[in-house]
Amino acid sequence: MWIQISSGHEQGIGAPCRKCKDNCEGFELHFWRKTCRNCKCGQEEHGICLSTEGTKKVGRLYEDAKYTSLNAKLKSEGIPMHQSYGMALRNPGLPKENDSINAVLTPSVQNKAQAGQHRQMLSKEKQPVSCSEEAQYRKKQQAKQFPAHDQDPSKCFQLSPKEVKEMRQFVKKYKSEALGVGNVKLPSEMNFQGEKVPNPAGVGNTTAVVGFKNKSTESKKTQYSCYCCKHPMKEGEPAIYAERVGYTKLWHPACFICSICGEILVDMIYFWKNGKLYCGRHYCDSEKPRCAGCDELIFSNEYTQAENKNWHLKHFCCLKCNKVLAGKIYVMVRSKPVCKPCYMKYHAVVCQGCHNAINPEEQRVTYKKFSWHASTACFLCSCCSKCLIGQKFMPVEGMVFCSMECKNMMS
Repeated sequence: MWIQISSGHEQGIGAPCRKCKDNCEGFELHFWRKTCRNCKCGQEEHGICLSTEGTKKVGRLYEDAKYTSLNAKLKSEGIPMHQSYGMALRNPGLPKENDSINAVLTPSVQNKAQAGQHRQMLSKEKQPVSCSEEAQYRKKQQAKQFPAHDQDPSKCFQLSPKEVKEMRQFVKKYKSEALGVGNVKLPSEMNFQGEKVPNPAGVGNTTAVVGFKNKSTESKKTQYSCYCCKHPMKEGEPAIYAERVGYTKLWHPACFICSICGEILVDMIYFWKNGKLYCGRHYCDSEKPRCAGCDELIFSNEYTQAENKNWHLKHFCCLKCNKVLAGKIYVMVRSKPVCKPCYMKYHAVVCQGCHNAINPEEQRVTYKKFSWHASTACFLCSCCSKCLIGQKFMPVEGMVFCSMECKNMMS
């Protein structure tokens, strides 16, 4: 029995690539690479990051997770977690139909005034504004930070029953030990709310209380500093705290980032490990090897390492023809392996001397965009045919000369 990835081949078919533009014929999903067959770019480059699917995916991520105030909020309001997890903040000074200024916020920003401040403290290109380039950036980051195939075995390609079991245990483990969602409050609210600090280790019933307001503490104000940049929190500006970490550690909104990629944690979803914040992708990468071919985590004991990356055995194959490359000659083209025949057919450079394709195993001479076989038969002066290997030469638009005299004779 194998678990087969759901196809979804019709989703976004023909969508243009924002990166390749006219060089791509339109999106066509490769069945296990999760990229476009035509241009090899990801679905997010084609704008195929549907908000409904993103909502369901993030909702599934929260299910059975600890330390998510969002989780409790949704349940208390009777809202299915896979149907709604965000709200919109509208600028009342602009027309209702102007959707470009709607800010998409997480429910953990419950105060709309603080939500507006939180959004303004982010750089413009990372503000979660709907129907805009910023919104597209958010969707792209969401797809990158929370890939469905890191959460759901049915989204993976041909897992064995054993691998399915291991993956489910892994997901259950990270939901219990690492996953959380940030919340926004003013630092002054942290001082005098009598907040209870969760015990991240989950041992016993030990809790700590921060800032009970009484005569001994009323006149004292704790000066909080950002856990990331170490700069002080300004009075009246919202800060982000993470339940799993404890209420004594706060972040500036722009500092609540993944410690690996440095990107803003989309919707303030974080993974906490060894005193560091991670996005979902990089937390999983710190726990399991990831296949460079299909982008899935590897739960098999057998896999290969090549080009400083990990690969499922069957996925270390030619990008063009999918021929498995174990023990074969291959060439890396844009960080992807290509077999020798496909390289010669699609990617090999042409020698300026003999006008034949240069074998990847042959030595060559390259200057800018021009190449020659490094042989006495090809790398010659374009005027007198003197061999130029190991000699100084004068390049002129695909031609090479041994001297100024030869260059002038060909002018």
